[in-house]
Amino acid sequence: MAAEERPGSAPLEGLRVLAVEQYGAGPWGSLYLADLGAEVIKIENPQDGGDVSRRVGPHFFAPGDSQFFHTFNRNKKSIALDLKHPEGAAVFRDLAASADALLDNLRGDVPAKIGLTYAQLKAVNPRLVCAHLSAYGREGSRAAWPGYDFLMQAEAGYLTLTGEPGTPPAKFGLSMIDLASGLACALGLLAAVMKARATGRGCDLDTSLFDVALHHLNYPATWYLNAGAVTGRQPRSAHPSMVPSQLYTTQDGWIFVMCNKEKFWRVLAEALGHPEWCADPRFADFAARLEHRAALQALLDAAFAERTTAEWLERLSGKVPVAPVRDVGEALDNAFVHERADVADYTRTDGAPVRMVANPLRMPEVTLPMQAAPALGADTDVLLGSLGYDAERLAALRACGAIG
Repeated sequence: MAAEERPGSAPLEGLRVLAVEQYGAGPWGSLYLADLGAEVIKIENPQDGGDVSRRVGPHFFAPGDSQFFHTFNRNKKSIALDLKHPEGAAVFRDLAASADALLDNLRGDVPAKIGLTYAQLKAVNPRLVCAHLSAYGREGSRAAWPGYDFLMQAEAGYLTLTGEPGTPPAKFGLSMIDLASGLACALGLLAAVMKARATGRGCDLDTSLFDVALHHLNYPATWYLNAGAVTGRQPRSAHPSMVPSQLYTTQDGWIFVMCNKEKFWRVLAEALGHPEWCADPRFADFAARLEHRAALQALLDAAFAERTTAEWLERLSGKVPVAPVRDVGEALDNAFVHERADVADYTRTDGAPVRMVANPLRMPEVTLPMQAAPALGADTDVLLGSLGYDAERLAALRACGAIG
């Protein structure tokens, strides 16, 4: 029975993706594919120790076995292959002949230099999709520029949207552009594979950290492009127009309240013991509350200060959109996280578990893979053996440095 017909099979089972990737953005995109059952084969250069993130600290399971690396590379396979070596390039072309797609996150000018474009690979596989994720794109004045997440946040305006007014520019606490770009690349890859399977013809697909960062400016971009409005930072992480939708002080800390529908404002006022606020013309609707935001903040701070955050959560949760402010540890220890099975153990080759946040996509009655990240070159012999490489051929490739 075909993989897609087997009850319980992962949805991307049977999809083979070659991943010439390192660090964050590319591996995060291919991680979604691997978590959903695709065979993702990491191409790692044995001459420089493979993906640089294997050595990214500060936390390791063992020397060279980075917890950071495991986060981005579970459920994948690894082949130690030097693409710059002529023999290594030939091996790669053999692999490409068997693949549905290639995903790389190299500098924009690099894929063409090492033979990773559709024009260079279509002779061995006309159905191959070549998905390229670079910093600034493969064309244009910045094609040869290196680039990273925080640079994109800076140039695309994020640092002027994050943090408190009057303080230095601030980035996100997470590498959101890497994560968003990887996901965008994975989505584009799947769309292109669908077309290639229908037409028999693959293609190049491009996205970049810069383009994704700009795309995620979202409605502030639309406001500027159509109304000339430059959105800036608001105190206490407030929404630029909806009020109340920000942090407020409680007796012992903070609570985030988001009354992004009028009905929630009425419920909140009642729960705080101040139904008269709803009749106050200063607070009658979103426009009035925005105009009188400062006055309303003072009233809400005073009301919330009467109880602890926990007490307010017990009173408001499920009625008004509210949340506590937690640190990373508190967030992961949250009972609701465990109710949702959002943390899972992934099995290493030695049987030891690696505990990580699970994939957010859920499908009833589907069994998803649960393997920790592979060692460098762990699958080299098996993968090449499946292509017909015998022991003598493998030994010769190792002797010349083409594989590790």
